[in-house]
Amino acid sequence: MAENNTIQTFRPAGRPTLIGSLPLTDYQEALRWIFADTPEIPIWPQLPVAPAGGMLNQFVEGIPGVIEEAGRTYYSTEAPAFEEEQLKFYEEYLLASEEPTTLSSSARFQVSRARAAGIYELAEAARNKTGLVAIKAQITGPFTQLTGIHDQQNRLGYYDATIRDLVVKGLAMKAAWQVRFYKKNFPDLPVLLFIDEPALAGLGSSAFISVSLADLAQDLAELIIAVQDAGGLAGVHVCANTDWSLLLASAIDILSFDAYNFFDRFATCRQEIHGFLDRGGIIAWGLVPTGDEKNIRQETADSLVALWEKQAAMLQGPDWDLPALLQQTLITPSCGTGSLPAELARRVLSLTSEVAAALRKKYC
Repeated sequence: MAENNTIQTFRPAGRPTLIGSLPLTDYQEALRWIFADTPEIPIWPQLPVAPAGGMLNQFVEGIPGVIEEAGRTYYSTEAPAFEEEQLKFYEEYLLASEEPTTLSSSARFQVSRARAAGIYELAEAARNKTGLVAIKAQITGPFTQLTGIHDQQNRLGYYDATIRDLVVKGLAMKAAWQVRFYKKNFPDLPVLLFIDEPALAGLGSSAFISVSLADLAQDLAELIIAVQDAGGLAGVHVCANTDWSLLLASAIDILSFDAYNFFDRFATCRQEIHGFLDRGGIIAWGLVPTGDEKNIRQETADSLVALWEKQAAMLQGPDWDLPALLQQTLITPSCGTGSLPAELARRVLSLTSEVAAALRKKYC
């Protein structure tokens, strides 16, 4: 694995960024929102209400065994052309692994404009912007992808070893392609690639009782390595509680979590968090609520600044006072805003910007 030196030079210092989805249908309007409140670290907008904009379908192009028909997406290895397509996939995967520059022209591993126009719209919109500090991208994580789509018999794709390997490798190459796409357009900027894994919240439940943590770590590692080898910073976002030790022990550069609702459980891993920070890890502090209308309306920038100070105080150590913690902190919403009414989503973005500005003024 290539040593990731980018993390040694990128310090977010409490700057705001977003998680991904917005409740809009127009990419230009979405980018106006993004640049209004998070101009230094803009994201490419995911618009789940747009055709093919859902997180499970957005990254399946070119992966053998994924069938999309009659409004349904499922896995199948029984199609007559599957074995031939599988062979082509691995040939292209090996070529991309050995000669990464071929990714830029790979039809199989790129993410098309039809599926994720936001990738391209951000590159075009940001080209003439000043003051950029980083670019943020995102991809659906392998566990979420493989447990969100089933086979024809309604079994989870995760439990089919053939499908699992294809999906993990396909997502890894699509993640690397995104990093290279933005590095080509913005060679001087760090690229943050978040692996969105909401399904990791189900670990330990009866539905996933047979899931091996070692296998999960191995699948994530393939994406992390692909992102870092492409020159990006790899993050994982989980919008509920999970096995935080699993993620803190991985090679990720950024851990993104819902601090508003799940900080107490996260904080039980205080020693592992200090180890993560000591090696340069960044915490994307999901401080602004997105899940409950009452919370969104009642919280203010002042109340959320006080919440961060209370939480950060619980993580303090000899080397980690509040200013030091903020240097390795991104301020974000707790999750995406794609399912919210536009009015509430707009408030979430404004709060994210205001909280970050107040914290930076006080501690930077």
